[in-house]
Amino acid sequence: MTAFVIDASVAIKWVIDEPGTEQALLLRQHPLSAPDLLVPECASILWKKVRRQELTQDEAMLAAGLLEQADVRLEPMRALLERATRLAVALDHPAYDGMYLALAQILSCPLVTADDRLRRRTASIASAPEVLSLMQVRE
Repeated sequence: MTAFVIDASVAIKWVIDEPGTEQALLLRQHPLSAPDLLVPECASILWKKVRRQELTQDEAMLAAGLLEQADVRLEPMRALLERATRLAVALDHPAYDGMYLALAQILSCPLVTADDRLRRRTASIASAPEVLSLMQVRE
């Protein structure tokens, strides 16, 4: 079974019903990894949704609890710093996404994201790992 690195744009769809949720849930059948940056990014997304009144505080707390239990191998970011910085500079793109890309490179597996801007940006850089749109992943 194919392993994937996922970013917060994918994980959040496990607990928030939005376009791509069905595909994100199907991904859970695969071995999944992410830099431990996934944790604060998901918390920030939930906070923004409460702030925009898209979720109640109770709904956000329930979602956070479910995400805490998700079967994703979280990897420490320190060892990704140099590689993530190199990718961020090459792509002229924020380094936090570089963390996901760096982990995908190290693990030699695709990064799955719902962030089409990131996917398009990486398509032009030969040194970037394979980046798949959530909609490209099949069972």
